[in-house]
Amino acid sequence: MNFNLLLENLTNPALLYFILGIVAVYLKSDLEIPQNSSKFISLYLLFAIGFKGGQELSHETITSEILWCMLFGISIAIIIPLYTFFVLKRKLNVFDAGAIAAAYGSISAVTFVTAVSYLESQQISIHGYMVAIMALMESPAIIVGLVLITLFNKEKSSKFNKSEILRHSFTNGSVLLILGSLIIGFLASDKQAEGIQPFTNDLFKGFLAIFLLDMGITSGKKLKSFFDHGWFPFAFAFLIPLVNGSLFAWLSGFITDDVSNRFIFSILAASASYIAVPAAMKITVPKANPGLFLPMALAVTFPVNITIGMPLYFFIVQNC
Repeated sequence: MNFNLLLENLTNPALLYFILGIVAVYLKSDLEIPQNSSKFISLYLLFAIGFKGGQELSHETITSEILWCMLFGISIAIIIPLYTFFVLKRKLNVFDAGAIAAAYGSISAVTFVTAVSYLESQQISIHGYMVAIMALMESPAIIVGLVLITLFNKEKSSKFNKSEILRHSFTNGSVLLILGSLIIGFLASDKQAEGIQPFTNDLFKGFLAIFLLDMGITSGKKLKSFFDHGWFPFAFAFLIPLVNGSLFAWLSGFITDDVSNRFIFSILAASASYIAVPAAMKITVPKANPGLFLPMALAVTFPVNITIGMPLYFFIVQNC
């Protein structure tokens, strides 16, 4: 195992800014991100992820294998929140169960970048269309999470119209923005995209750091909830990524023989979103507790994946 790479991952500025936000709360600092600025940053991150994914997709020649890979990626993003929601609902309320299920069905862009670095350390490169598949996997999990929350929310007494639920899920601002940005990025030529590249690429990590600082502050204020729920959130955040990553590392062998593709599928299945889903839930499901799903995704699942998960998934795709 590459311990230099591990150290680099653990000292990632985005992760450290999240920790700084928590520390600021416990030091009783008056540090905060204005609410309007926080919402703008959330929307910006969704826009940038979708647009970059569309650009990557536009550079690929679409083959049957790519289409199967896309379908497989979308299926992962649908299956994981469906089953995890019912596991979570046994111990948590509907809002938290839906938000956490969506987070674990979606992906972590930072974990994806870390996985690419891990492959490079093994002298293996990834295919560009996997970046597009990563972006495609963001919104299905959000949609499934919103649908499940709406269906099982007992606070609403009226019966639900299923077509209305689906319509609202697809037209939800966060989902519409990331899907729309993906399409726009796909349609835009390189010359057209060049003009906004400094905004979508160069500024991304800075805005991500500020977003995670804000999420750290929010989580720090509610972190007590994470410990109040006892062992369950920690056990879920530790075990579920290893189960998902190992399972889909094996299943991916039925879709593609490419080691890099299979490894990326496993890490996408194992990772939990702490950008797109928290941004979406902050806007659409304010009753969901970020003091639960953010520490689970970032403080437990992320380090589990980069320390235990990646070597495990790589072993599976090489030997199964």
